[in-house]
Amino acid sequence: MAQEKPAKHKGLLQTHELYKYILETNVYPREPEPLKELRALTAPHPRSGMGTAPDAGQMIAMLLKLVGAKKTIEIGVFTGYSLLLTALTIPDDGKIVAIDMNRESYEIGRPVIEKAEVEHKVEFIESEALPALDKLLENRDNEGSFDFAYVDADKINYINYHERLMKLLKVNGIVVYDNTLWFGSVAQPESSVLDEFKEGRVNTINFNKSLADDPRTNITMVPLGDGITICRRLY
Repeated sequence: MAQEKPAKHKGLLQTHELYKYILETNVYPREPEPLKELRALTAPHPRSGMGTAPDAGQMIAMLLKLVGAKKTIEIGVFTGYSLLLTALTIPDDGKIVAIDMNRESYEIGRPVIEKAEVEHKVEFIESEALPALDKLLENRDNEGSFDFAYVDADKINYINYHERLMKLLKVNGIVVYDNTLWFGSVAQPESSVLDEFKEGRVNTINFNKSLADDPRTNITMVPLGDGITICRRLY
């Protein structure tokens, strides 16, 4: 009898049991009830893997608190797990500019956001991200005004998003990029990478190199979820 393959999960840890231990011991006990509800609501979705991993979300919440974030940007919303997490974390008069092309996915999680009484913090923009960011930059008051940004969108444009975010973020502001280890494929020879991951792998490798070469930021790559890279704007 062939051995059953272990179920895939968002984490890059080598054993499912260890990842499960981290979630059950450290993450889930502290996860707010609205986030649990939204995670359960998203689970049946055919692209549920696009949601922010709960362990990465826990890190994001801590970063939001550490920088005292009040005005934030989110590029890529899906059903809104990270959006809701941010809305629950920032002050009541805080604001999140949330950009996504697909309002249908956002509407899945919107009732939970409303129920948590944090929808007033969210400005949802249904748009491709680059024109939406350029429009924000047309208003000079937006330059250097955002405390925090989270990017979980099309990998080919991460470099373009980064250039705009470096103008929108305050000095010492933080941007977090998701999927910067791309299912571990960034460290694999191209010949062994599945076709479905190859384009994203190339884009991710190029982006990671560009961040390492960018003198405007401090960076750290963290192996949570599918890999997140945290950047602090220096000037």
